Amino acid sequence: MELGFVGLGRMGLNMRDRLREHGHDALGYDPNPAVSDVSTLRELVASLTTPRSVWLMVPAGEATRDVVRDLSELLEPGDLVVDGGNSRFSDDSINSDILAEHGIRYVDCGVSGGIWGRVNGYALMAGGDPTDIAHLMPIFDALRPGGDRGDSFVHAGPTGAGHYAKMVHNGIEYGLMQAYAEGYELLAAEDRIADAGAVMQAWRSGTVVRSWLLDLLVDALAADPGLTSISGFTEDSGEGRWTVEEAITHRVPVPVISAALFARFASRQIDSPTMKAVSALRQQFGGHAVQPAEVPGVEL
Repeated sequence: MELGFVGLGRMGLNMRDRLREHGHDALGYDPNPAVSDVSTLRELVASLTTPRSVWLMVPAGEATRDVVRDLSELLEPGDLVVDGGNSRFSDDSINSDILAEHGIRYVDCGVSGGIWGRVNGYALMAGGDPTDIAHLMPIFDALRPGGDRGDSFVHAGPTGAGHYAKMVHNGIEYGLMQAYAEGYELLAAEDRIADAGAVMQAWRSGTVVRSWLLDLLVDALAADPGLTSISGFTEDSGEGRWTVEEAITHRVPVPVISAALFARFASRQIDSPTMKAVSALRQQFGGHAVQPAEVPGVEL
C-alpha cells in the first residue's frame, strides 16, 4: 500500500522505515532535508496516486493544525489524512471538519512504542469511520507487532476516540513510571540494600511487577548506576494533564496519575516556594529551625 508521511522525527522516521521493511511504499516529507524524501509538502502530495493516504507525525497543537490546513488545499476529495501524533482528542473534530469541507476523510490514531517500535512494533488506537479504518488496515497490521491483532490494535470508536485512548494510556504510564522511580529511591536509601539496580533486575522475571518499563529502568541503572549523569528535571508532554482534566470532567478519581503529574512539576523547582512557606510556618508556630537560603557565590 502507498502512504505519504509528514514528520520524520524519532517516531515518524522509524515508522516510515518499518512500513518499507514490510513491503509498503512509504514516502516521507520533513522540513529537515537530511531525512526527507521530497522537498516540499506539495511534492509529497503530487508523488502519491489517488486516492491518497497521508499520515501525520507532527507536534500537537498549531503545528498539526497548520499541516491539516495546508493538506486541505493540496489533497482532493476522497483522500485520507491520519493524525498519528499526540494531539488532544478535542482537536480531532476541528481537524476533521477542516478536511471534510474539501471532501477529505480523517482518522486519528494514538501510537505507542517509542524509539523501539521499528523493531518491536507499535500499539495503535484508532478513531474514525469503520470504512476508513478498514482501508488502512494493511498499514496498521504492518506497524503493529505480530500475533493477535486485538493485542496491539483497537478501533476505539468515532473521531477522537483514538487520541482519547492514547491520552489515558499515557496517564497510566505517568503513574507506572512514578511508582517504579519511588521504589528505586526507597531501595537506594536503605543501607541494607547492597545494589538497588540488582534488586530491580531480579524483578524482571516471575514477579507481578515485571514490565517493559521495569526493563528500561534496569537498563538505565546498569548504564549509569545512581543516575548521576542526568538531572531530575522532568517534562510533561500534555497527555498527563489532559487525563487529569478529563478525570475532573467525568468525576473519576485518579489520585495516582494526578500525583505523578504533580511530581513532574515539583522536579522543575530548584527552590520550591511551597516548601519555603512550609518551613516559614513551622518556624512561626513552633520555633523550628530553618535552613538559610543559599546565595550564589557567597559562603554562609
